[in-house]
Amino acid sequence: MMKNRICELFDIDYPIIQAGMIWCSPWQLASEVSNAGGLGIIGSGSMYPEVLREHVEKCKKATDKPFAVNVPLLYPNIEEHIQTIIDYEVPIVFSSAGNPKTWTPKLKEHGIKVVHVVSSAKFAKKAVEAGCDAVVAEGFEAGGHNGREETTTMCLIPLVNDAVDVPVIAAGGIGSGGSILAAMSLGADAVQIGSRFAASNESSGHENFKNRIVSTNEGDTVLTLKELAPVRLIKNEFYADVMKAYDRCASKEELAEVLGRARAKKGMFEGDMEQGELEIGQVSAQIKDVLPAKKIFENLLTEYREARKAICDKVFDL
Repeated sequence: MMKNRICELFDIDYPIIQAGMIWCSPWQLASEVSNAGGLGIIGSGSMYPEVLREHVEKCKKATDKPFAVNVPLLYPNIEEHIQTIIDYEVPIVFSSAGNPKTWTPKLKEHGIKVVHVVSSAKFAKKAVEAGCDAVVAEGFEAGGHNGREETTTMCLIPLVNDAVDVPVIAAGGIGSGGSILAAMSLGADAVQIGSRFAASNESSGHENFKNRIVSTNEGDTVLTLKELAPVRLIKNEFYADVMKAYDRCASKEELAEVLGRARAKKGMFEGDMEQGELEIGQVSAQIKDVLPAKKIFENLLTEYREARKAICDKVFDL
């Protein structure tokens, strides 16, 4: 077992956190990761209020370990999500995509630990000022909605670590035990892993999407649509339509029309690999199989131990 500030804060065995990914993070995945000794997260951004309640209820039955709910702060029914979290005594909330000052005080009044996802040291400081117990420093490599600054994880971790005193959780481009070791060497207290768990048996992503993840190669993902909300996705026919819009110097309103509604659901959940928005990280090029979440977690621990041992043969003395 690995004991550090995050393990103590969340009462978990290992500082490995499964990301709360839209359309891919149901109770089945969250409970498996928590049972393995990490922290599983239910992704509420794609759930109606009644669906979130169902997932929280089932997660509580499937594990007696801590788990969290990810709440995008721009979610339209956020008041109902927050009330569900309070009513069911969910111990931890990961918030993203919005101002953490809005809900952090209320959550903390109920003894809930709050973590906010940031893409810069500036926003990390604001999260701490809002009362957050930890921050996720998410680099440019990450899938889904991302920071406009395009700061890579390797640069972002030290910047955030120097800027705040709370625990720092590294995210973006992390999908192996070796990358966990690298992140912690740069000052992270823990890691948050999305793409590798998106390609798990328990992920609620469509099988077409999971198969597309494991067939993705280097350079197949891109960060785009900054005018709306930066998102990293797999190149397909929808992406080609976005590029045509850019070629004709489309306005923000025209880009929103190209994007339309429920585009991510169409791709990731319903399985349309050409007209859907397929959100995934750069690390997808390293993922070659769909595995049970428990096996993924075990592999991460084994790889971490092997990487830690191997690094001793590569370091040099000064």
